[in-house]
Amino acid sequence: MIELKHLKTLASLRDTGSLTATATTLHLTQSALSHQLKDLEARIGSQLFIRKTRPVKFTSEGEILLNLANDVLPRIAQAEGDLAGLKEDVNGRLHMAIDCHSCFQWLMPALKEYQLAWPHVELDFSSGFGFEPIPALVGGELDLVITSDIQPRSEIHYEPYSTSKCALLPQSPTL
Repeated sequence: MIELKHLKTLASLRDTGSLTATATTLHLTQSALSHQLKDLEARIGSQLFIRKTRPVKFTSEGEILLNLANDVLPRIAQAEGDLAGLKEDVNGRLHMAIDCHSCFQWLMPALKEYQLAWPHVELDFSSGFGFEPIPALVGGELDLVITSDIQPRSEIHYEPYSTSKCALLPQSPTL
């Protein structure tokens, strides 16, 4: 059976072009690397590359496994990232409203930076004629409201934004 370590080894061998560099990259001894490759060749019943060539030249069987590595390894890396994201809770949402329209000047660049740092967080603005952001914040429809209209309530925390006189950041208790 072909194992993930075999695909990683073949991809590294292709990328480095030599057994010595592959052993170093994978933190293996050359002996351990040779045993791993001979084991894989025994499993598939065929030679994977032509020895004593620089860079390493793969056989047709080796190319088939390299194509498999090209397909599988990025998908596994993506799945590992997705799983880590779930574990670290980097996925989520940030639903917000802005009541201070002059703040758009500094807000848009700040949101762009936020999205670069947190690409898996859904970012959305709520607005509309007659839309009341504070009740929406209290009701859990919003996570953040930027406003200059302070309405003291025990369930809302207001925080002044240091670079803008108009912005106060109320946030829900669950944020």
